[in-house]
Formats: sequence, structure tokens, C-alpha cells
Amino acid sequence: MLPGTASCRCRGPQGPRCPLLRRLVQDPRRVGLYEPQRSFDEGLAATVACYREHRSLLGLLRHLVEVERDWRNWIRDGDPLPKLYGEGNADFDGAVAEQAEVDAAYSALEREQAATDAVLAEHSDLSERLGKDGIAVRELMVHRIEEYARHCGHADLVRECIDGRVGQ
Repeated sequence: MLPGTASCRCRGPQGPRCPLLRRLVQDPRRVGLYEPQRSFDEGLAATVACYREHRSLLGLLRHLVEVERDWRNWIRDGDPLPKLYGEGNADFDGAVAEQAEVDAAYSALEREQAATDAVLAEHSDLSERLGKDGIAVRELMVHRIEEYARHCGHADLVRECIDGRVGQ
């Protein structure tokens, strides 16, 4: 049995599914978002590189901060958590080439991811429905995997436009 799975009620033919889903959502975050950008200076991190006028690696990080907050809003009762960067495209538009901004985005993303992970860890039954719309824990976890996979692909395209490396 995997560590931390004794209380997991989401068993499939091969054992608990919760740790697998959690690992799937955490691995792309580390590989796809952290590794490419950490090698750039703050100027490159905020460089708008590709297919849309306001897309940058820093903007993607800030967008995912907001997305993590939105997911918690889906499953919580009461008033929604406020946006950190503002409405509309503020997460992308406010991404400026300053090291303090890059560092703040990484810290905010790690904090928001940990908060969402902690809330979801309280619910080992993947079929449990949460929030006013009754979203299943499984549905939210799978959506997180899909969202990070898509945005890791975006980050790879932006990085490729900036430095020209392919297949990294």
C-alpha cells in the first residue's frame, strides 16, 4: 500500500486512485512550469512570445494562481475568494519584467496549489460532491490535470518562441 492511502476509499482494480490523481496533477506542474522558466531571467520570463498579444510565461503562472483560487471557489460554501490580479486579463496584462514579480508569482502559485491540495486531501471519496454546484472531487482532480497539461503545452510553445529550443 502506498503511504498515505490507508484512509483512501477511492479504490480501483490496482488499488487506491487518490495518490495517482494527486501525482498526475503535481508532476506536470513541477516539470512543465517550473523548470523552463527558472532558467530565464526576469526579462525573458515576462517576454510576450507567441500567438496571442498578451501571453508570457509569467502571465501563465499568474493565470494558474487565479485558476487554483477559482477551483477552491467551486468547492467552498460562502463568498468566493477575491481575484489576486484583477478582472479580465489582468493576470497576463500585469506581468512585468521584474524579478520581484517573478518571485511573487512562484510563491503565490505554490501557496494556492498547496491550499487546493489541502482542501482536496480532506475528501478521500472521489465521488463526494462539493460546493453549491455539487462538483465531484474526481471531476475537479481530473480537470486540474487537464488544465495543467494544457497550460504546460502553452508554456512550452511560449518558451520555444523565446529561445528556439524544441522538444525540451
